[in-house]
Amino acid sequence: MSVNGYEFLRVSTAEGIATVALNRPPLNILHSPMMAELDRALEAILASADTAALVIRAEGKAFCAGVDVAEHTVERVGEMIRLFHGLFRKLAACDALTIAVVQGAALGGGCELACSCDIVLAADSARFGQPEVQVGAFPPVAACVLPHQVGLRKAVELTALGTTIDAAEARRIGLVSQVFAAAELNERVEQYLEQVGRLSRPVLRMAKRATTLAAREQILAQLERVERMYLTELMSLADAHEGVQAFLHKRPPAWKHA
Repeated sequence: MSVNGYEFLRVSTAEGIATVALNRPPLNILHSPMMAELDRALEAILASADTAALVIRAEGKAFCAGVDVAEHTVERVGEMIRLFHGLFRKLAACDALTIAVVQGAALGGGCELACSCDIVLAADSARFGQPEVQVGAFPPVAACVLPHQVGLRKAVELTALGTTIDAAEARRIGLVSQVFAAAELNERVEQYLEQVGRLSRPVLRMAKRATTLAAREQILAQLERVERMYLTELMSLADAHEGVQAFLHKRPPAWKHA
């Protein structure tokens, strides 16, 4: 059912703070129609200079378990990358403060969506990971963003080994800003947003832009190169296609290492 023009999102704005809730429970797996809606919502919200903060959160037990693996087939991967990376480019280029509120799993594209935000507020039950290597892929956005956030060694471990970590470890390495008890998450997030709401909106936006300017330029330039690597080099490997097919057919992959 469509709500305010969105089937897979819940969108609201009040006092300079916009909230976009992923609404495809239980796992909020991203597919093309949902990503198109999210792109449309971000376009409208971030175009306003009155937006002090954008909050991305989710309905259900998980924040987001990633992009639908069926979108990674050779026929669909180009459009999937265009849609998903378009979301990230909007988040990376905006002056509004972006805040992810994570409960449950933030995996694959869900983890990339969270770590694309300036601030991550997590329940102590949250889990973060980039398991793409297990299906013969790698996470382009995470490859560009994580070295700036958690350091090169930990970023390589997360992206190349597909490690999943809990909220406490995510905070220790710098992926998460604050961790709250799951039962208190909504209340604590509201208190956090009250602090944001007391600030001057243009000054907040300028402070965020000044702090992120250099990293923003580096990350967006790197994404251009990594995206080409994904669509040309990765997608020419037999293992990339084997991983997707194995997942879709619920069998272990038979890697050719080629």
